[in-house]
This record gives sequence, structure tokens and C-alpha cells, in this order.
Amino acid sequence: MATQKLYAGVKLRETRTKLGLTQKAFAEKLGVSLPYLNQMENNKRPISTGAVLALAQEFGFDVTTLSIGDSERMVSDMREAFADPVFTDGPPPLADMRLAASNAPALTRAFLDLHRAYRQSHERLASLDEILGREDSRIAPSPWEEVRDFFHYCDNYIDAVDRAAERVADPEHGGITSQDRATDALNALGIQVDFQGDTVLRGFNPVTRTLTLSKFISPPTRRFQLLLQLAFLTQNELLEATLDLARFQTEEAREIAKIGLANYFAGAVLLPYHAFLNAARETRHDLELLAAQFGASVEQVAHRLSTLQRTGAKGVPFYFVRVDQAGTITKRHSATRLQFARYGGACPLWNVHRAFETPGRFLRQLAQTPDGLKYFCLARDVSKPAGSFKAPVRRYAIGLGCEVKHAEHLVYADDFDVKNDRAFEPIGVSCRICERPNCHQRSVPPLEARLKVDHNARGILPYEIQ
Repeated sequence: MATQKLYAGVKLRETRTKLGLTQKAFAEKLGVSLPYLNQMENNKRPISTGAVLALAQEFGFDVTTLSIGDSERMVSDMREAFADPVFTDGPPPLADMRLAASNAPALTRAFLDLHRAYRQSHERLASLDEILGREDSRIAPSPWEEVRDFFHYCDNYIDAVDRAAERVADPEHGGITSQDRATDALNALGIQVDFQGDTVLRGFNPVTRTLTLSKFISPPTRRFQLLLQLAFLTQNELLEATLDLARFQTEEAREIAKIGLANYFAGAVLLPYHAFLNAARETRHDLELLAAQFGASVEQVAHRLSTLQRTGAKGVPFYFVRVDQAGTITKRHSATRLQFARYGGACPLWNVHRAFETPGRFLRQLAQTPDGLKYFCLARDVSKPAGSFKAPVRRYAIGLGCEVKHAEHLVYADDFDVKNDRAFEPIGVSCRICERPNCHQRSVPPLEARLKVDHNARGILPYEIQ
């Protein structure tokens, strides 16, 4: 497959602006002519190899951020949006969408916000009886979606919060990753911890200064909840400053995001960045070994692996996803070029759905998406019992994966023939935007394709995709 040309004019221009350099001075440092730099900044030419090397050598620029970032996510979101039947003339060419995401990211986000508002207006009209009589019926983004997009476009890595957590976890300064030290840290703040709770997972009473944790939760969850409460009590100023920068549109979104940031802090203390990154490399990303080493759950370890995107110290770029038994995505993040469907479930050919059939086992898969990219995919079920016979058991499946070029760094891929093209199973993102014409698991036809229906013939599907 031919190497994809790299167009990243916006990031190149932003870099020059941050450095306070004119185009002429910047061109000289990159070793290119002024006209060529102008063309690269306007995406009329791809960034040359020499310019990429100069960015790294002259400015210490992390060149991996040029290839994976907001534009890939926005293109994926645009493809889904344009698959909406409201666009009767069909979607614009993929090249045009990539150009818009690269050259006009602010305009692209505005379009996506507008389409999201349109969808939400239809959802509100479907339950019109709920909004009749309300004074404020203006269309606003779902707080949950707004927060999800915040983390999505931050690469699920919040540098200030992550570094603060790493300082708290530093063993040379009495790190508090263990349950006893976390309890001691709360006691030092005048908080009494009760581990005999029944009804709620975690409950804090600010009047009595008492934290109650369920006696039924697992040790990793208990440690996490202790650190989560510590985040609310000791990192409020940092969390609020981060929220101010995010500029959420609703108070509900801000409050949900604060929980998300506190969760992020707790996970980053439990699995501190450099210590965890080094351990991941040493164990070749063996999730069970890492879970045992850090006293965490397999899900916590998998999720943390997908956040190791610190400039200058990046880990393997993973995607992480969690789905329920109905196939609904409940958590999603991708540091890879694989993006998840914003609406609807995930592709049924993906191994994450089969994890429910084999509890307690890791499932492995070599998969290829319609754009030709190849991935190594890992999946496993996760059960969360509530501690009694009558209490419901929450069941999920988690998926973790990376592009196959990184498979050599994963212990799970040792016996796979990643050079055999026939070993890769075809998967997609969502049937609505999947281009595969003969998928035996297709639920609906792609909305951007024309169909041919023959009453006298039936293939895999009752129609042909043209």
C-alpha cells in the first residue's frame, strides 16, 4: 500500500505562530523555500520529510501529533453526519471532508455542532409532551455528549491533571497508591473512612466528614474510590481551572466533566504515568501482570493504556472501548485512526461482541477496516457483581487494540502471522457509513450509496450496493 501523504497545514501554521516566527524565518529553519512553506501551510502540498525532521531537530516538536489528531476524528464524525437522510444529495467527497477538517477545523466543529443540535431537536419533538409549557425549550447540546467530546478531542490525556497525579503518586515522597496510604491521607484531612457501607458504592458526608464505601466492592475499586474522594478534596482548584478552560455550555456538563476529571486523577495516581509506561513496556502490555503489579483491575489498566499520549513520552497508541450486552458503547476513546460510531452500536464482526460468549478469556483478532488499515484487537468480558444474590450483576466487554505495526510490542500477538493478509477479518465502524458491499452482518444499507433491487435474485443481502 502506498504511503499516505501528510497534510497538516493548520498545525504547521499554529506551531510557527506559537514560536513567534515569520514565514520567512520559519522556512529558513525548516530548510524549505518561502513559497513551499506557504503551500504546506495551506495544505496545497504535503509536509516534506525534511520539514518533519527539522521540526523535531530544531524545535523538539513531537511529529507524531501531525498524523493523528482532531482532523481524523472530525472526518469520522462528518462521515456519520453526512450519512443522515436529511442530506438528500449525498455526502461530499472524502477528500473534501479531509480538506475541511485540516484547513477549517473551527468551521467543521460548527457544522458538527449544528447537526448534533438538529438531531436533538428531533428527539425533543418525539417527546413533545415533555417540553410543552417549559419556558426554556432552546436546543442545547446533551451534557453527556458535550463532556464526551471534550475528552475525545483532548486525546483523553489531560496534561496538568496527569502530572499532578504523578506527583502525588511519587513513592519518594510517600506515594499514596495503596489503600492504607490513601486512607491515611484522608484521615490527615479529618476524614473518617467506613468500609461497611451497603447501599451506595461511595458516599461522603461533608457535615460529619465521613466517607462510606461499600463492603462489597473489589480492592481495586476501593482504592480507586478513595483516590477519587481525595481528588475532590485536594485538587479542586486544579479541576476548576481545567473546567474554566473547557468552557462548557451548561452547568450540568461542567459538573459531569468534574467527575470525569476527578476519575482521571484517581486513575493517574493509581497508575502513575512514567512508572506505568515503563512497566507496560517491560511486560509487553500484559494486562494481568500490570493489574497485579499496580493493584488495579484489568479494565483500569486497559483504559489507562489508551491515555499514554504525553508529548515526548508516548506509549503505544491504543483504542479502548467498553460495550454492554446490547452492543451499546458506554466508554470509547481512540489514540489510533480507528474512530467509533457516534450513533448506534459497534460493528458486529468485531471480537469485542464475542467476549460475552467466553467469560474470563482474552479474545484476539486481526482486523482490517474499510480504509485499509490493519489492527490487532484484544477483547475480554468484565463482570461487576453487586455483592448479594438479589443484586444485579453488571456485565460489559472491553476492547483494546492498536495498529498492527505496533503488535510486536504486545505479548498477545506473539503467535500471530501479521504479514498474512488473509488472516485479517474485515470490520467496519457503523453500517450506516461502512462501504463494504457484501457484508453478511449488515443491518442497514449505507446511506451514502445507491441500491439496486432485483426481485428475481437474492444474494447475501436483498439488495446490491452500488
